[in-house]
Amino acid sequence: MYKVTIIGAGVIGGLIARELSKFDMKVAILEKENDVAMGQSKANSGIVHAGYDPKPGTLKAKLNVLGSQMMEKTCEELAVKYKKNGALVVGYNDGDVEKIKMLYEQGIANGVKDLEILTGEDARKIENNLSKDIKVALYAPTSAVVCPYELTIESIGNAMDNGVELLRNFKVVDITKDKLYTVKSEDGREIKTEFVINCAGLYSDTIAKMIGDNSFEIIPRAGEYLLMDNELADLVSTTIFRAPNEQGKGILATKTVDGNILFGPTAVERKCKEDESNTIEGIKLIKDKEREIFAEISFDKIITQFTGIRAHSDRGDFIIDSPKKGFINVAGIESPGLSAAPAIAEAVKKMLFDNGLKADKNLNFNPFRRKNRYERSQIICRCEKITKAEIVDAIRRNPGARDVDGIKRRTRGGMGRCQGGFCLPYIVEILSEELGVKVEEVTKRGGNSYILFDKVKEGTKK
Repeated sequence: MYKVTIIGAGVIGGLIARELSKFDMKVAILEKENDVAMGQSKANSGIVHAGYDPKPGTLKAKLNVLGSQMMEKTCEELAVKYKKNGALVVGYNDGDVEKIKMLYEQGIANGVKDLEILTGEDARKIENNLSKDIKVALYAPTSAVVCPYELTIESIGNAMDNGVELLRNFKVVDITKDKLYTVKSEDGREIKTEFVINCAGLYSDTIAKMIGDNSFEIIPRAGEYLLMDNELADLVSTTIFRAPNEQGKGILATKTVDGNILFGPTAVERKCKEDESNTIEGIKLIKDKEREIFAEISFDKIITQFTGIRAHSDRGDFIIDSPKKGFINVAGIESPGLSAAPAIAEAVKKMLFDNGLKADKNLNFNPFRRKNRYERSQIICRCEKITKAEIVDAIRRNPGARDVDGIKRRTRGGMGRCQGGFCLPYIVEILSEELGVKVEEVTKRGGNSYILFDKVKEGTKK
């Protein structure tokens, strides 16, 4: 029996698990996929927003600013890359000037520090590649960037190091309540738990309905991105937003913590929560909008495109509530959810104790994750200079990689210019050896996503 069970191993579930691992109790994370960070946490902009965008008085506003202030320390403890690069919101006309003034006033009301409204000329002193058509900009120096899936992996790894259990491929299909909650999986497993925390992202409304809560709906909203080769790293140093519209913050440009330029996202509602397809229309829109931001820009250095699906709720704000004793919803956590994540974790911990949770402190809690150094020998991924030792460590270290995409997110092996064109066979072989499975059983991302199906020809006997 578990004291607390968290449904969903994204960045929110991961940081909540880490917060709860500070106490001496049995905690589980249930994840329907083969790995952690498989939902929103694997495909977003990675921006730690300063906090000027959410409307004052909302949970988004309060938790964004608090989470942003907590993020640097959190990343330092978890050995996660973090860079305070600042952000500019740029405008082109009188309507944009009014929007930027509104954002400034909201930021001040929300408690964001050091905001400034700049002329286009002053903005170009910060980013000299900006278009001459830009007339005004809001500057937020406290904005930062992190790697969202690295933060998820390391927070869950740290929670596991401190005693939390991760149950993979556990797709929840039913929850019942007697004295305890019984949570059942699609493959027939079941666990009993005193408390349930619903961090199921796109499926948080489905999970809530299992206990009779029909108070919200999650609407999938797709955001397409273009990732550029790091040859373009000098294009931009801050994060550049356009003045927002009704669909959100609009198309942006940012430099990731790993030095690649990221363009996007679009914001289009989709019927299917699993539809991560890229579209010609989405890619064209991104290119057109980026050409308005920069004086000169070329798109001949695109190394990949991808789509993330956001869990947009019909309430328009974060949903953090307790519709039934012992059950907590943490739903509708779209942007600025990543920024708010450390503060959300603390808020949920407080809710649990207010709901009757009793637990002593874990006197052996260790907040730190190690960062290993590796000899630059036996290079497997040439583009990113990733060694065999790094890949093996990613498999053996909590939460261990179990597929090719898991290796990619932990080490960047396969994320470079050739997108795994050379290193994929070697990564498959290492996974096979470490996991004790046949190479034909190694998958790209769990399920039936097999890499190899059969041998082209049998070797000849000598």
